[in-house]
Amino acid sequence: TRQRIDSLIRSIERRALVPLSAWGRMLAEIETGGGAETIDWMTIEQIDGREIDVGLNRAFVDPTRPFAQQVMMPAHGVLITSATLTDSTGDADTDWQSAMQRTGTVHLPLPALRAAHPSPYDYAAQARVFIVTDVRKDDLDQVAAAYRELFVAGGGGALGLFTAISRLKGVHSRIAKPLDEAGLPLLSQHVDGLDNATLVDLFRAEEDACLLGTDAMRDGVDVPGRALRLLVFDRVPWPRPDIVHRARRAAFGGKHYDDMLTRFKLKQAFGRLIRKESDHGVFVLLDPMMPSRLFGAFPEGVVPRRVGLTEAVSEIRGFLTHGPSIDPSR
Repeated sequence: TRQRIDSLIRSIERRALVPLSAWGRMLAEIETGGGAETIDWMTIEQIDGREIDVGLNRAFVDPTRPFAQQVMMPAHGVLITSATLTDSTGDADTDWQSAMQRTGTVHLPLPALRAAHPSPYDYAAQARVFIVTDVRKDDLDQVAAAYRELFVAGGGGALGLFTAISRLKGVHSRIAKPLDEAGLPLLSQHVDGLDNATLVDLFRAEEDACLLGTDAMRDGVDVPGRALRLLVFDRVPWPRPDIVHRARRAAFGGKHYDDMLTRFKLKQAFGRLIRKESDHGVFVLLDPMMPSRLFGAFPEGVVPRRVGLTEAVSEIRGFLTHGPSIDPSR
């Protein structure tokens, strides 16, 4: 009985008292704000034009500071590892500094130990990157036509990524029938009504299927083998300039902060392609405005090439059919 009472007390504290305490502090600080370390804003949630909820929100400008204080400092040791841990500006010190800032180790009293290990994959032989220069990214008909031709050229096994749900739905409505006629199953986040895990399972099981998705598909898909051999991104995934981003951008370097976040998104997307040593894949970006300063997002030896859509289709068909016989620097 005592254990049940103690458990109930802890539950009430966690679910009610702690949130109420935080809400009380936020309400008390409405006029003065929460200080330079936090961002406060209000939101109104609507459904069919009707206001159903009002929210007062708070976020840390640097969320790694409380993470370091509450999680890392009390711990005996912390291991943080990732294939995309550091930035890729070309300056090793700057790249490691960004990693320490993003993980919160910059807030620790002693410097963190650092280690970097090369990838086991031969990206120069296993992958190609094309930037298509003759598709207008603001013309959804052209974008959809490009997706259709690229997916057909790869024979399926394609993941199409989008920066906005509306663009995904617009492309889906335009290419669903042509792909079906070509014998390529089309799956889509935000359209099919299935959860992401189920969509990925279906995509993984069908070697020639195509899948459309947004952020969750960019960061959380593991599909080794030929089931994923082509990845097409609709545009450079610049950060959305919302209230939180603007505050963090001002605190962490302005334009350089935007570049870093975008490189990480491109890294994550490219990382979906090569999951084992026998994989081969092609990454295509339908954005002629892709700046060369973001090329560091791709592994050493993988040289992005600016080409027209017709050339990209031809190169993809040849590379995915015959393997790495094409000179990546040509």
